[in-house]
Amino acid sequence: MEFGMQFFPCVGPEQKSGAQYFDECLRLVDNADRYGWAHIRTVEHYFRAYGGYTPNPIVFLSAAAQRTKNARLITGAVLPIFNNPLKLAGEIGMLDAISGGRLEVGFARAFLPYEFANFKVSVNESRERFAEGMEQVRILLEQDTASHAGKFHSFENVTSLPRPTQKPRPPFWVAAIATPESFVAAGKAGHAIMGIPMAGGKMRELLGLYRDAWKQAGHAGRGRVMLAFHMYCAETRQQAFEVARDPLNRYLKAIAAATADWGSMSSKDYPGYDKIAEILAKETIDTQVKSGGAWIGSPGEIAEQITRYNDEVGGFEVASLQINFNDLPYAAADRSLRLFSEVVMPKFAGHGTGKPSISARKTG
Repeated sequence: MEFGMQFFPCVGPEQKSGAQYFDECLRLVDNADRYGWAHIRTVEHYFRAYGGYTPNPIVFLSAAAQRTKNARLITGAVLPIFNNPLKLAGEIGMLDAISGGRLEVGFARAFLPYEFANFKVSVNESRERFAEGMEQVRILLEQDTASHAGKFHSFENVTSLPRPTQKPRPPFWVAAIATPESFVAAGKAGHAIMGIPMAGGKMRELLGLYRDAWKQAGHAGRGRVMLAFHMYCAETRQQAFEVARDPLNRYLKAIAAATADWGSMSSKDYPGYDKIAEILAKETIDTQVKSGGAWIGSPGEIAEQITRYNDEVGGFEVASLQINFNDLPYAAADRSLRLFSEVVMPKFAGHGTGKPSISARKTG
């Protein structure tokens, strides 16, 4: 199983300045090549502590690209709904060049009501804007001279520069939380899928839909699945929970607050999100560990949690781990990362192949 670092900020100026937060993140990235972490990943969000420190993941990943020479750089994810595809395609080409062809691009529809409100974009245009924006970025990256007439953006005879280092373009991922149609569409299109094992989603069922759509579309293999988890590893379970409990609970309260407006609104593009908001409001570190959404404990316990959850969902290829969630001190995040890297990760590596034993058992 591949393991990567995900940096999803959940802090404001009263907890950590932007300078402190990104300094700590990049110091953690310095460990990537030493321990064989497969990717560095960050998000696009705005305005509030929940994600707001990374309005442009390309900027952070450009810095991370200089601290690791092997790890892939993954947007997790960019939001076409709030970006002009001409600008986004150019930024993607730039980061692919800076990183020497290590970029992978995750796209998402956005799901936070206040972001739509502040950008003055209707939540009911979400799916259309996502599909059009992602397709236009694909065309701009793949074609030297591109044209496309869309409902929201159009261009004619445009050359996006710099041209992608990877040919025909960097790999694409699609982020999805709980909407079955999103998992099916990603599989049908042949894109990898990013999921989050929280919010009450039936992950085994959703991944089954993705795998089936992938196969029915005639793509080789079973597709590629990345799931995101909070992780804190300590010598004992008690030590792990003592350190991680308050920061993770604060993180969960922040996402509950960020999605609370779904309780008083609805959208054809976001069926059931009011129920998801209700579920999130009840989440704690204990419920997350029990459901498999967070890996907290000693190295042996975390290895068991990984194996158990992998079996429950029918197998996945990539784990993207939040190492320094909320206001977790840097020293604690660094200790956790090193212990996990040295003791847990080797348990999931193939013997001399670099391939994961669990993934090989599940996906062939």
